[in-house]
Amino acid sequence: MHDLLIKDALFVTCDQNHKIVYDGIMAVKNGRITALEQSESDAGRQLKAHQTLSVKGRLVMPGLINTHCHAGDSLFRGLVEGLTLESWLGQVWIAEKAILTKETTYLGSVLGLAENLVAGVTTVMDMFWYPNETVRAANDLGMRLSTGGIFFDLPGIGDRLHLNYIKEAETFMATHQESESIFPAILPHGSYTVSPKHLEDGKAISDRYGALFSTHAAETQAEQADILNRYGKSVIRHLQAHDLLGPRSILAHCVHVDTTEIKMMADSGTIVAHNPMSNLKLGSGIAPVSEMLEAGIKITLGTDGAISGNDLDMWLTMRLAASLPKGVMMRADVVTAKQVLHMATLNGAEALGQSKNLGSLEPSKAADFIVLDLNSIHAVPMFDAITHLVYSTSKSDVCDVFVDGKQVVHDGKAIKVNMDQTLENVRTLAPSIKASLE
Repeated sequence: MHDLLIKDALFVTCDQNHKIVYDGIMAVKNGRITALEQSESDAGRQLKAHQTLSVKGRLVMPGLINTHCHAGDSLFRGLVEGLTLESWLGQVWIAEKAILTKETTYLGSVLGLAENLVAGVTTVMDMFWYPNETVRAANDLGMRLSTGGIFFDLPGIGDRLHLNYIKEAETFMATHQESESIFPAILPHGSYTVSPKHLEDGKAISDRYGALFSTHAAETQAEQADILNRYGKSVIRHLQAHDLLGPRSILAHCVHVDTTEIKMMADSGTIVAHNPMSNLKLGSGIAPVSEMLEAGIKITLGTDGAISGNDLDMWLTMRLAASLPKGVMMRADVVTAKQVLHMATLNGAEALGQSKNLGSLEPSKAADFIVLDLNSIHAVPMFDAITHLVYSTSKSDVCDVFVDGKQVVHDGKAIKVNMDQTLENVRTLAPSIKASLE
């Protein structure tokens, strides 16, 4: 007897072969997928469970994985506009320093993570000032999170020094290294805000625990010029010189990289988290996704923070990731829908070291899945499910979300946190946020 059956659905598994099961039935027990069959097959008819949900007219797929986000920055959505990254950051840091405490970080993290969750994202890699508060928010919402020790050399939030960051990172690793829902990471802000020695200190911690390492890299031309001026190398060459590339390293952006740097990342197994929306809005440029794919780099997708992209929409991210390379290269056959769907699912799981548990609907994997409405005008007719997901689906199509076999979104609403109260608390804080830049 299983715990849950999801039946009468179109299942897009996102497995390595992009298997699709029409009129399928999926069984879940103890938070794991135990079977995925056609409803009318002999195996399908034999499945029994304590709870059965018929989702006829809907599509079921694995939860999306957002590999670069700053959820707490949702408090500052739309506050700083019309500036390039460097000028924009100067304003952002002023606002953050004036507003962010552990309490407001938790509030912003609930806001940002909930926006991810109701849009079908079940796992987020998040870089922010107080990671324990982001963990608390993720746990309250019922989703998975990769985060951990941040490193930042400039006067930052809470006036912490490098030794504080080291201690916090070590404590975070020790606390969460056995967790099934929190995936520890070291997240230095970037090579232009963290010295080579401090980057190496962070990487040493991640190596000692076998944890993830993620940082902003090669986002703008100004960043490239800055690092070249300081260290005599481009950003990726600088990271390689300090042994910061590798299969547990996830580099956010990588917009301005040359063919040699692409080969460096490919040869080292370094992951790239592509963030097309914020790259466009901040005028940073368009990452050479097609060239990176051709070189063999594993690419994942991120929304960045709502302060730079203004929303946290992985469906828009997928559409841009699929479309921009076609326009840049004037070739309609580059970066396929299947490749992009894997960027948002299986690639993300592999980047986080969770490919055995997440990223696809397969027996023995965690039952992290989302249910999409197929009765919207923009979903009819649907000749190809994968094309529909990448080019036509909207975050408003997400009806229900399950993590570890437990429902956390019902009819488009997060059900484990009082979101009405969260929104009211953010509205109350908004005048102070606005005043921080006046």
